[in-house]
Amino acid sequence: MKKEKYHIEYLFGKISTNSLWQKLSTPFGLSEWFADDVTKDDDLLTFYWNGTTHRAYIVFRRETSVRFRWEDAPTTTFFEFDVKFNDLTGATSLKVTDFAEPDEKEDAIMLWNTQIDELRRIIGA
Repeated sequence: MKKEKYHIEYLFGKISTNSLWQKLSTPFGLSEWFADDVTKDDDLLTFYWNGTTHRAYIVFRRETSVRFRWEDAPTTTFFEFDVKFNDLTGATSLKVTDFAEPDEKEDAIMLWNTQIDELRRIIGA
């Protein structure tokens, strides 16, 4: 089956966009909530979970957006974090873009929800 792109948006309220960005875009920040440990060699990150490793390339990185592609994944798939600040409300939000098989999408969203809950706990949101 072909993987489908999906988006999930999470509201974080009035938190520092910089502190959120650090948790999404640095090996140290990612190792606090996303993986057990993360190392970086140029644009290749290695993620460690329970004795297994997965590697992802940083496809692009902008001021508040970073896109990763798993090493063994098709070049048309990726996962991305995009941080937005709403000037009107003062709230920060995070949009996660990812791909999943249609029959695995619900599980993938539940996994993101769990991971983002851990991220919220880490940054005190």
